[in-house]
Amino acid sequence: MHPTIKQKIDSLPEAPGSYQMLDENNRIIYVGKAKNLRSRVRSYFTGSHDQKTQSLVANIRDFTYIVTASELEAFLLELSLIKEHSPRYNIMLMDDKTYPHIAITDETHPRLLITRSIDQKNINIFGPFPDARSARETLALLNRVYPFRKCDVMPKKYCLYYHIGQCLGPCENDVAPQTYQPMIEGVRKLLQGHIKELIEDLTRKMQEASDQWVYEKAKEYRDTIDAVQKTVLKQSVIFQDAGDRDIIAYHTYDHYMAISILFMRQGRILFSENQVVTYYQDPISAFLDYVAQFYDHHSLPKEVLLPSSAPLDLIGPLLNDRARSPQKGKKAELVKLAHDNARIHLEANLSTYLKQHDKTIGAIVKLGEILNIPTPERIEAFDNSNLFGEAAVSAMVVFSQGLPEKKGYRKYKVKSITQPDDYHTMQEVVYRRYQRLLVEGGKMPDLIITDGGRTQYQATKEVIDQLYLEIPVIGLKKDEHHRTHAIVTETDEWIIDRHDMLYLLLNKIQEEAHRFAISFHRNLQSKKIYASILNAIPSIGSKTKMKLLQQFKTIENIVSATDEELKQLGLNQKQIENLRIALVKT
Repeated sequence: MHPTIKQKIDSLPEAPGSYQMLDENNRIIYVGKAKNLRSRVRSYFTGSHDQKTQSLVANIRDFTYIVTASELEAFLLELSLIKEHSPRYNIMLMDDKTYPHIAITDETHPRLLITRSIDQKNINIFGPFPDARSARETLALLNRVYPFRKCDVMPKKYCLYYHIGQCLGPCENDVAPQTYQPMIEGVRKLLQGHIKELIEDLTRKMQEASDQWVYEKAKEYRDTIDAVQKTVLKQSVIFQDAGDRDIIAYHTYDHYMAISILFMRQGRILFSENQVVTYYQDPISAFLDYVAQFYDHHSLPKEVLLPSSAPLDLIGPLLNDRARSPQKGKKAELVKLAHDNARIHLEANLSTYLKQHDKTIGAIVKLGEILNIPTPERIEAFDNSNLFGEAAVSAMVVFSQGLPEKKGYRKYKVKSITQPDDYHTMQEVVYRRYQRLLVEGGKMPDLIITDGGRTQYQATKEVIDQLYLEIPVIGLKKDEHHRTHAIVTETDEWIIDRHDMLYLLLNKIQEEAHRFAISFHRNLQSKKIYASILNAIPSIGSKTKMKLLQQFKTIENIVSATDEELKQLGLNQKQIENLRIALVKT
């Protein structure tokens, strides 16, 4: 132990608080909490440790700490610091995936829609669903059964949905608000699995249509009955109390942890989510960090069931006192089921996780060693795209801990360049990016990558130096087959072995930046072409043009649209005729 660290430990108070471990660059690499700061921090530097913890301790050069009034306050502070600094050795939710829900809007004439933004105050929100496809299938079924409004903006006339019986037509009809209450209750019952009355009603309507020889309609009712029954059969009944619960448990092996979450809604298990993570020191603390971060991104059910080892005095307040640790009975069996899921997932996926870990964390560690810089945990990469200098754009992608962080991606329309000029294009975009981060106090990357070799490298490095930033920069050079070939700086060049994990990471970063830039460029060009075509059509104004482009995206889709779909957007018969004449010629 370094003498300075020993002296600091001896002076630590025996009080609760949060501690932050720092590396040689004074960067936070681990945040922890403790009932007794002195005892907890000392434990890192005394006794024997496993290999994982040794790798953490080997990178510690200093530490700081903050005393709190209680262990709960220390836990809250720890979570805040993890969120702010993304320390390398803390458990992190590596994706910010949210689950789709179905909501009934709070409007005079409500709509059904899919949302990933959860309003805890909205009582008419249902889910989660495992993926968008499941949510869309359920939404399509609900729309067939219950005639809620479909239009985002109320049209002036009946649309197609009214004529096929899937809308009450509030655009022309006087529909009282109370009319929707039985429909809302019907949605709730269907999603709770109470479908007896609905099936009886649909069966009666099917029989009436059959008796009147309206066999097409009878078939529609039969298909709807099948869809309702299949939707309910996808869910397995566990509890009769129709409770909403998340059941969370974990299983560990040698500092690897699998966490399993079972999502129960209305007494039915809808689906499960499993993830493998690496943890350091105490598994319970790592598990609590994961749970707290999870509910920072996701909606809380009425009850969260956790293992008996989970300290409810810490996690409970963060979950609005909805956390429970059942000791016996059906709820305890559910926690055991979640633990079994975690164990099976870890056994089946640990080798895959380790390979992925090598491709991400292992690769960025190696990149840092080659460049003689600290491990670049946050990488920002740029790529340019243009067509003979027109519609010049640039795109930036972000990789955190070796994985794409799509919420950090940025697109740039190049303002100052009218001719093909990668050098000055790169300078403009890099300046705009990091000058803004300086002004706003944003998080700087650990490494900047430019696509295109030494020219783009020099353009970027010049701007970074002008801004007095100390961010390492590299360029990626491609070979004659347009494949990632070498890392370049002003004077050095490192050929990358195509079989190495570092090649896989750099190639992925380069391809992702290229894909993002090209897709942005094509989108701009397409809109420009489509807008110019639509501008020449009589009686198609700017608002109608924007509606068409937003709804159909391409001219081909507009040509394929039916009259009913165009009328639903608000086009009149004259506008539709003009469209047909102009676009057929096109």
